[in-house]
Amino acid sequence: MEYFLAKESVLKWLENPSVYHIKKDELYELDDEAFEFLRSCSAGKGCRSNDKKSIGYCAKEGILSREKSGLKRPPIKKSPVPSLRYLELQITNRCNLRCRHCYIKDKPGKELSLSLITKVLKEFEAMQGLRVLITGGEPLLHGRFKEINSILPDFFLRKILFTNGLLLNKKMLGNLNINEIQVSIDGMEKAHDSLRGKGTFRRAMRSINFAMDSGFEVSVSTMVHQKNLRDFNKMENLFKKIGIKDWTVDVPCVTGRLRENTDFQLAPKQAGKYLVYGYGGGIHSGEKGFGCGLHLMSVSASGKISKCTFYSDRAVGTIKNGLRKCWGKIKPVRLDKLECSCEHIEECRGGCRYRAEILGNAKGKDLYRCVSYKTI
Repeated sequence: MEYFLAKESVLKWLENPSVYHIKKDELYELDDEAFEFLRSCSAGKGCRSNDKKSIGYCAKEGILSREKSGLKRPPIKKSPVPSLRYLELQITNRCNLRCRHCYIKDKPGKELSLSLITKVLKEFEAMQGLRVLITGGEPLLHGRFKEINSILPDFFLRKILFTNGLLLNKKMLGNLNINEIQVSIDGMEKAHDSLRGKGTFRRAMRSINFAMDSGFEVSVSTMVHQKNLRDFNKMENLFKKIGIKDWTVDVPCVTGRLRENTDFQLAPKQAGKYLVYGYGGGIHSGEKGFGCGLHLMSVSASGKISKCTFYSDRAVGTIKNGLRKCWGKIKPVRLDKLECSCEHIEECRGGCRYRAEILGNAKGKDLYRCVSYKTI
């Protein structure tokens, strides 16, 4: 009986040989024998094995299929160490809202060309990347979004669209080549609208329902602010009831427009305790001994490449320099080099390094995270 590598599975050589199921967002580490076997299954001729237990497991997990996909798969090359697994790709900084906590520092109106976006995706895939986070601004406002959407199936990556939800409709969802949609919901109606504008909550929630009815996995991100502190239990009940995949809760860094909107700012002791909310695996993961962002890099709409979006004013290079070269300039944050030593450090990973820096010490504590773990 012949088997083929399933169309939603792709071999990746990260720190260890692996197979990644794009639709399920699952990464399976392999030994050399299993890796070579699955490589033979992706060669187009199919493969056979007498190991019924292993074959059965792979078939059950959707790694192997009886159907030949005929897809041209990317080359398998060893990634750098640490591997670049997650890429924030800000295709435009144009937006249809002026949220009172927005951190974007560049003047609006910048967007990456289709050719540069294609270049970035090719390089990211060649570096064995897993997830591309398509962000803005509002990414759906990119002048050539339809063309960008048309090239996405060419890449063996999980594509996650970050949106405020206002432009999503049934027609667009029917043609969207995305695996997951993340919508920002910053409280129940009154609180959300106070941050993003009147009527935005209902429109965003309607888009979430449209997306889920269309078969998309939907996640939600929420920022803690002065107006939504009483809404977290209600949000949790709502999101679980309607089937939201992941709920990410964070405190906005005091940068960008939030510097001007002091009525939305919160001190660590006020906001930190709400970081216990949220569920799911989140957008990017880390590893033991290292801080946030070990496998993450960011590309801005102006073509700058940085550690993450918050560090866009301290770029390590540009798209023209290439992802691999820029990635080599980003140094991992080691937890043992931080001025944090509590028993939760491996779990919190030192919190947000940018936020700690704003609080006065780049190697110091993210006090918001400390409050959530009740260590201060």
